[in-house]
Amino acid sequence: MAEEEAKGLDYIPEVILKKRKNRDELAYIRRRQLEGRNSGKKKQKKVSDIKRPEDFVHEFRAKELDLIRMKQRVKRPKSSPPPVKSNLVFIIRIQGKNDMHPKTKKVLNSLQLRSTFTGVFAKASDNLFQKLLKVQPYVTYGYPNEKSVKDLIFKKGYTIIEGNPVPLTDNNIIEQALGEQEIFCIEDLVNEIARVGDHFREVIRFLGPLKLNKPEAGVLHGKKQVFSDGGDTGNREDKINDLINKMN
Repeated sequence: MAEEEAKGLDYIPEVILKKRKNRDELAYIRRRQLEGRNSGKKKQKKVSDIKRPEDFVHEFRAKELDLIRMKQRVKRPKSSPPPVKSNLVFIIRIQGKNDMHPKTKKVLNSLQLRSTFTGVFAKASDNLFQKLLKVQPYVTYGYPNEKSVKDLIFKKGYTIIEGNPVPLTDNNIIEQALGEQEIFCIEDLVNEIARVGDHFREVIRFLGPLKLNKPEAGVLHGKKQVFSDGGDTGNREDKINDLINKMN
């Protein structure tokens, strides 16, 4: 029998072979460049994360100084306190980073002020003002009028449902949560806050901390002195409404 002739290989034009070669080489170069970038980023990140011993010392001393000043503010002899102009207080956290002592941070967290430029409503009381005195360099507060309350709730108001923030755009949400307290819509909610009604506590628990806008340059100067002495912190009384308008 005659031997079957072996089948020859398919002919591939030289132009196509060159294109494949160039494509493979380009893919290889891009892959190496990408790996180099990623490794460079990792190295840069690791170097920037390294703290020198003096950085730890400086941070520790700043936190200890913060604690000492907190104790001094609380123990400082006080003159007769100014009369409270309103039962409603609005508190805004405007400062506070790495120089805070853990005890200061704990007080801010108890006020639900876990990040800068967040604000909360609270009922005026001796216990509240004692807390505010402890964290005075990091907050400013005052007595909001009804217009400020309405603007804040309508623009920034939200609640937490199943771990997610939900804007108050549907009155059914309010009715389901606060209907037993005869609060059925956002107007009822605003009214309850503004007059510090019998169900004020339930409403505040329903609301999440209000996330305000970062103020424009010149509104806050970064000074930890009290507002009455030309700083940013402490009691602004009714002038808190001006700051609310600029941050809402």
